[in-house]
Amino acid sequence: MFKLWGRKDGSNVIKVTWCLGEIGVEYERIDWGGEFGGNDDPEYRAKNPNGRLPTLEEEDGFTLWESGAVTRYVCAKYSAGDLYPDDLHARADADKWMDWSSINFAAFNSVYLDQYFRVPEAERSAEKITAAATATVPLVDILDKHLADHDYLGGSKLTMADFAAGSLIHRWVHWTPNRPSHANVEAYYERLAGRPAYQEHVIEANRPRTEKIQKELMPNL
Repeated sequence: MFKLWGRKDGSNVIKVTWCLGEIGVEYERIDWGGEFGGNDDPEYRAKNPNGRLPTLEEEDGFTLWESGAVTRYVCAKYSAGDLYPDDLHARADADKWMDWSSINFAAFNSVYLDQYFRVPEAERSAEKITAAATATVPLVDILDKHLADHDYLGGSKLTMADFAAGSLIHRWVHWTPNRPSHANVEAYYERLAGRPAYQEHVIEANRPRTEKIQKELMPNL
């Protein structure tokens, strides 16, 4: 059984735990980072020199970091031909959406986390949240256009293409004040929300933060 280092509500950990939940493979998750600390622990840095999360550690000592690489690895190892497409074009298309989601779409998430949870209350900025949301809308437009003709990012079924964007869609939908409507993205989110692994590893993992934002923080910004 391999180990996965990272707390369950970590942005990049969630995409991997959701993926593992869909596959149904057993693993040991170790609470790490955030309130648990440990990012600068020398033994952990030996596994992951960046001190970031998540890190996968196999029983034979093989370690892997970077959430996209970890997601691809577990899909290739445990779900080849399903979550990890056999067809080269389909696999390249999935890679495209994974990279786009992490490099472009994910930018709003860092701003939201800073403004909702990291900066002192007196320094919270509605303007920064609005600016991040405004900058993200054209990216959601891209998703919405693509999803008009596709149930999932890779086509008619869930693939590794969905884990990066899909894990962030929950935060976009529930953490964005005055969010503009995107019917196809919202329908996509409802399809994801109907999956047990998504419920457990995305919605439930985010629930404490989501409830705090909606009840306490968003109304005051």
